[in-house]
Amino acid sequence: MAVSSQVFDLIESNVEGLGYELVDVERLPRGLIRVTIDKEGGITLDDCEKVSNLLNPALTVDNVDFDRLEVSSPGVDRPLRKPRDFARFVGDNVHVELYTPVTGEGLPENGRRRMDAKIISVEGDESNPTIRLELLPGKLARTPAEAAKAKAKAKKSQSQPEEKPVIIDIQFKDIERASLLAELDFRGSSK
Repeated sequence: MAVSSQVFDLIESNVEGLGYELVDVERLPRGLIRVTIDKEGGITLDDCEKVSNLLNPALTVDNVDFDRLEVSSPGVDRPLRKPRDFARFVGDNVHVELYTPVTGEGLPENGRRRMDAKIISVEGDESNPTIRLELLPGKLARTPAEAAKAKAKAKKSQSQPEEKPVIIDIQFKDIERASLLAELDFRGSSK
């Protein structure tokens, strides 16, 4: 459940006043308000504590009805809610869900509404830019079993010619939700 725009603006001005980016504010059952913050280099426990210590009295003074406040980082699957989020993460992999399916060369005939892709660029009007994406082939591994299947499939397809990348342009207003894709290494780094 969303908070009112007045409460959102109050939280945003306080969070940004401390030098953090407000990612999300949720009102959850039992009087919980969850505030998600971010900054370049990531969020620490001290950052969350600093924001919580500022917001608790600010919300109380403005008579915001809440019992508990939770301040956290966005995690590895950070939501992308604003055009500047896409610009910040150019080159990263994302999961995107659209309001209506997009069609085009290299896509199924009836279009595609959900996709995993790499952000290539963000261009145009700041309020509704065009997001250029390169669709990721196949399904990304999200569990150890999926990682093993993908590795086996990759070995089989090494002798086949590479497919041409599918590039699509999407208007920001057409994106229902988007988040970073967690790049998990289940075996540990071998670099």
